[in-house]
Amino acid sequence: MNKRLTVIGGGLAGCEAAWAAANKGVAVTLVEMKPHKYTPAHHHPQLAELVCSNSLKAARIDSAAGLLKEEMAKLGSVCVWAARQCAVPAGGALAVDRDRFAMLVTEKITSHPLITIEHREVTQLPTEGMTVVASGPLTSDALATDIANHCGEGLHFYDAAAPIVTAASVDMSAAFRASRYDREESGEGDYINCPMNKEEYEAFHQALVEAETALLHGFDKPKVYEGCMPIEILAKRGTDSIRFGPMKPVGLRDPRTGHRPWAVLQLRAENAEGSLYNLVGFQTNLKFSEQKRVFSMIPALKEAEFVRYGVMHRNTFLDSPRLLTADMRLKSAPHLFFAGQMTGVEGYMESAASGLMAGINAANALLEEDALILPRETMIGALLHHVVDETVDDFQPMGANFGILPPLDEHIRDKRQRYAALAQRSMDYFKAKGL
Repeated sequence: MNKRLTVIGGGLAGCEAAWAAANKGVAVTLVEMKPHKYTPAHHHPQLAELVCSNSLKAARIDSAAGLLKEEMAKLGSVCVWAARQCAVPAGGALAVDRDRFAMLVTEKITSHPLITIEHREVTQLPTEGMTVVASGPLTSDALATDIANHCGEGLHFYDAAAPIVTAASVDMSAAFRASRYDREESGEGDYINCPMNKEEYEAFHQALVEAETALLHGFDKPKVYEGCMPIEILAKRGTDSIRFGPMKPVGLRDPRTGHRPWAVLQLRAENAEGSLYNLVGFQTNLKFSEQKRVFSMIPALKEAEFVRYGVMHRNTFLDSPRLLTADMRLKSAPHLFFAGQMTGVEGYMESAASGLMAGINAANALLEEDALILPRETMIGALLHHVVDETVDDFQPMGANFGILPPLDEHIRDKRQRYAALAQRSMDYFKAKGL
């Protein structure tokens, strides 16, 4: 048997798959179409490019996202390692300098002696040879068509990215630094908060719901995933919809007034230097000119310099419960493993975790070892169980959350204590396995 593994796609999932398999002694060919061809959302030649956000969600282990990353670290994740190396202040979240993150992962992958990188577009699934397909939610049209031919009609939803502004262009006389409930790590507040009074907010909301959106050429009527809801669509649900969503003022007090603002836009550092900030929760499909006009109505952004406007693009995912086995193999073609967001996991680290597991199990198959199926008591195990759970009727993308874990034997009323106990149960499993 050929002991070489092919990995299609150089995003987070593909990099994790290649890294995991190579670390088990398997030779890997990682195929990435950049820089010869780019998707509508990708712009840089490095591997593991982050698109929608630089936040990898909560860091603490008694959170679902934090537990997921800790489990990944115990399995040798290259993405968690890189993220921790290039973290930027973000309160309790693990946010990263995107360029440095991609650079670190790229350096690790390219320097591994068992990984060979080929820069070309894959247009068809291989008919033989162990392969991990991690081409991402923006899989090129030719390959997506071939996947659909193998898998039947795919599902799809739409994802949106938030704009980025320069820190120097933010009017700090109309803004203040703080994290909600003073949970900052840096001591001065990890977020720039852009407050609005009632009159300013209502004028902004009216302009937002009336603003012109960009056309989605060639796409069907969007099925928008709630986790990346464009701000203009959310705003149309009611006057207070975004004031109780991404612009919620809870846990914040404007030092200029001593009171909680009517609404607040938070800006989060985009790079380690703190020279760029993204508009948290402001994923959008507005025309670029409309983004400039409407978002500049926020007092602190009246002279904002936008270095990237928000964009909206198609994401595709499989009917995984019908198509995939527990180790992420395609039932109709066992030499093919699938990984990443196209399997129905939601989030950067969730995608990376699925790639990590696919890489381990593809290598195990080549080495004639048993598949590694983590129990549902672990966050990774529970997440992948959801992906392949045939009892699910309306399959939708899922991110890490404690609701997918089996309950504890003993009921713990306090939520924080309960989450800590769930995390400890997972850590106990990894410890017992020597990981």
